[in-house]
Amino acid sequence: MSDYPDPTDLLAHRSPFLFCDEITELEPGVSCTALWHLSGEEAFFSGHFPGQPTLPGVLMVEALAQTAGLAALSDGDFTGKLPLFGGIDKARFRRQVIPGETLILKAQLGRMSRMAGRASGVASVNDEVACEAEMMFVIADAVDL
Repeated sequence: MSDYPDPTDLLAHRSPFLFCDEITELEPGVSCTALWHLSGEEAFFSGHFPGQPTLPGVLMVEALAQTAGLAALSDGDFTGKLPLFGGIDKARFRRQVIPGETLILKAQLGRMSRMAGRASGVASVNDEVACEAEMMFVIADAVDL
């Protein structure tokens, strides 16, 4: 059992759009490493692509954003807040991710203010980079979830 919070304790996301299964490293307000275990039962695999299931790149970027959200929301200054995408820069996709693989998601927060922030992230499988991106987000007040 992990000493870190469950991702649902911090993120507003829920299945089927919660992509961080567990936190493996966390420095509140600084960085987070999380895992996404891809079983192959996820609905998107049946259509992307039939006979050659591949994780969509946009979902890798979303998973990195959720990991950055875990880093931000674990900092008490952002309790009750909701980080929303403000932009994606320099996204690159380096390898396919297929059913049965575990995506290791690492996000590092950059400059943060009460209203917005920046982060960078790298998603990898077995030490091979699958995706990397820089992200911007705005900080909104969360409604009761």
